[in-house]
Amino acid sequence: MNAMLGWLAQRGIYAAFVLLLVFNLAFTPHFFEAQTLYVNLAQVSTIAIVAVGMTMVIASGGIDLSVGAVMALAGALGPFVLLSPFAEAYPVLALVLSFVLPLAAAAVCGLFNGALVAFAGVQPIVATLILFISGRGLAQVLTNGNLQVFSNPSFSYIGVGRVFGFFPVQALLVVVIAACAYWLVRGTVFGRYLLAIGGNEKTARLAGAPVSPVKLASYIICAMLAGVAGLIVSAINSASDANQTGLFMELDAIAAAVVGGALLSGGKAPIVGALFGAMIIQLIRYTLLANGVPDAVSQIAKAAIIIAAVCLHRERKE
Repeated sequence: MNAMLGWLAQRGIYAAFVLLLVFNLAFTPHFFEAQTLYVNLAQVSTIAIVAVGMTMVIASGGIDLSVGAVMALAGALGPFVLLSPFAEAYPVLALVLSFVLPLAAAAVCGLFNGALVAFAGVQPIVATLILFISGRGLAQVLTNGNLQVFSNPSFSYIGVGRVFGFFPVQALLVVVIAACAYWLVRGTVFGRYLLAIGGNEKTARLAGAPVSPVKLASYIICAMLAGVAGLIVSAINSASDANQTGLFMELDAIAAAVVGGALLSGGKAPIVGALFGAMIIQLIRYTLLANGVPDAVSQIAKAAIIIAAVCLHRERKE
């Protein structure tokens, strides 16, 4: 029994992914068509990017509930710059600022979260709940709660551009981000500290690990990746919607990370697993919608997946 639980914890995600593919190939019309594949790749990209950041925070023993709000804030700041009078006078500089300013704001959000957790000793749920509430409020104030529609092909390229005529640009960004995160976790001293702190913070501290700076860095990385995802959403729609951008993204990201093998107690950062977890979350949503099941049911399905994954990891640890 323990051997089976161990196999499921290690390889069950890949089996689930294959089963979902087989089911859709058999029962979902047009699933393997190029347009369907493109849509799924485009939609899973934002989940995957945020899930990578969430995995790193969870690995440190924390959690970040503010990623959806950070997406909304970053997604609002980009179009805000492009629609300003400054953009008419200096279009190239405005384009650069439409990326730099949102990512800088996201980094500040991560700094805020990380400082509360790492230096003030605030519980991660409480610390990130502050921005979960206020971050989207800031985005709504910035946009007056209205949809910001813009037209800038250079900015929109990260959302609608295609590489080799098919592969979504944002999916390529996922590959680059995941590769960098994998190297950071597996190939650097920072990664070893991150896993050690999540595994046993007291022991890591006694061993001389810089606990607070590493925790702070993990929150900054997570927030900046959420900022990237927010920019992608605005680029896809050629508009920002502070009310909807990133809504429930924290649930998707946590689900993808946990399904991918991350332990909520910390100490593991399965970057590849997080990508597969994101694809499973997207495939479940697509499968339900394509077969006439209301989207609200997918939220219940995601909750059930998180519970199952947590129970599976718990049984394995025991």
